[in-house]
Amino acid sequence: MNAPLASHDDATQEDLNAAFTLQRQAYLADPVPDYQARVQHLRALARMIQDHQEAIVQAISDDFGNRAREETLFCEFVVVLSDIKDAIKHLKSWMRPQRRRVDHSLYFGARNRVIPQPLGVVGVLVPWNFPLNLSLAPLIGIFAAGNRALVKMSDRSPRLTQLLIDICPSYFAADKLRFFADDGMLGPHFSRLPFDHLVFTGSTATGRKVMANAAENLTPVTLELGGKAPAILAPDFPLEEAARRLLFVKLLNAGQICTTVDYLFVPEGTLDALVDAAKAIVQQRYPDLASPDYTSIIDETSYQRLQATLDDAEAKGARVIRLSQQGSDPATRKFAPHLVLDVDDDMQIMQREIFGPLLPVMTYREPQEVIDYINARPRPLALYPFSRDTALVDRYIERVQSGGVSVNHALLHVGQHDLPFGGIGDSGMGHYHGRDGFITFSKLRPVYRQGPFDSMKPLIPPYTRTTHKVLKLMQWLAR
Repeated sequence: MNAPLASHDDATQEDLNAAFTLQRQAYLADPVPDYQARVQHLRALARMIQDHQEAIVQAISDDFGNRAREETLFCEFVVVLSDIKDAIKHLKSWMRPQRRRVDHSLYFGARNRVIPQPLGVVGVLVPWNFPLNLSLAPLIGIFAAGNRALVKMSDRSPRLTQLLIDICPSYFAADKLRFFADDGMLGPHFSRLPFDHLVFTGSTATGRKVMANAAENLTPVTLELGGKAPAILAPDFPLEEAARRLLFVKLLNAGQICTTVDYLFVPEGTLDALVDAAKAIVQQRYPDLASPDYTSIIDETSYQRLQATLDDAEAKGARVIRLSQQGSDPATRKFAPHLVLDVDDDMQIMQREIFGPLLPVMTYREPQEVIDYINARPRPLALYPFSRDTALVDRYIERVQSGGVSVNHALLHVGQHDLPFGGIGDSGMGHYHGRDGFITFSKLRPVYRQGPFDSMKPLIPPYTRTTHKVLKLMQWLAR
């Protein structure tokens, strides 16, 4: 196991202030970069990670203790690079001014347009679980919209952070993009800077603090938080197929994903079949947890939290089913996958986001039981119904609010270029990805252009009989 780095970039609050001031001045000098400049910045973002792919993969794995190479390539590289390609493909249409209707009965000859313009300087607060994706994915929308950015990385990603700090100046001037490390002290100051927009991905508790800090400057925020995302298996959907898909997502990154499945509802009478299927699937995919295919838990604190969560559930009457042949290994922080049955709300596992390879399973008889249970709790970031009955799926989508939905799979809605990603309530606010990211990081500026005839002239004081006639006509036209 690699020891934590002793130090990396020794950034101070003064460094942050100076970096922000530099970018603010650069924005004022060039507030609206043209199409070619924006494409150049997006391509530079792609080159930066492609040129240093192997070093980035290794740095992320070292920060985790072990991160499966394939998971990094898919979740961090493929997703980001395809998002960049899609943004470049559609950027011209996104930047085009939008024509809006004019009420010519009141404003004869006028024209209305909405012009997307850059906000200015955007701050990005990045978590550790997908540190490349969740730093660059917002940057795609930020750069497409013509902004500049400061990015504060997680203190749990020291090696990747140092690498990005080292390589970024070869691709971007400091007045366009700069990465910052965090020793656990810079975060509050970062979120108090007077950004034109602030993006935070992380826990709900920290999200509240970030929003409170941003409110000091009335900085708008996009909060991508977590929560307990439920999956629902309907009787008509093949159980083994659902288990294969759910366990792929649940064990990806060892469950350290905000949009993973946090608990599962299955029809009454199917628990034994689910347990058998889950054991067979895990033993086929991970015959040896020491394999590099299985990702480690990020640090000792998180590993011990998962163990305490499992112990708490078992002590309070849950049935704990280990799905792998080997048990958990504290030395490598490989935590064995488990199903947890007979859970209740007194257990820690049902009170907070799990963020690990533990899957609580509950049974139900009628769909309304599931709807009532989910709706009695904070709104989740995602909902995963499994059914071939369209009416039933639509019922869940209509009756249960969530940030997003994947039907007959999990997580995959997050990777769609043309779908907004974002939470609701305790799971977050705001959206980005694709066009929605461009809109989030743009000021959609309304512009009214007066026509040759001033329709307001009859309404200028002193008011006369003619004024009253014009107002009566306007009222009649407005009916």
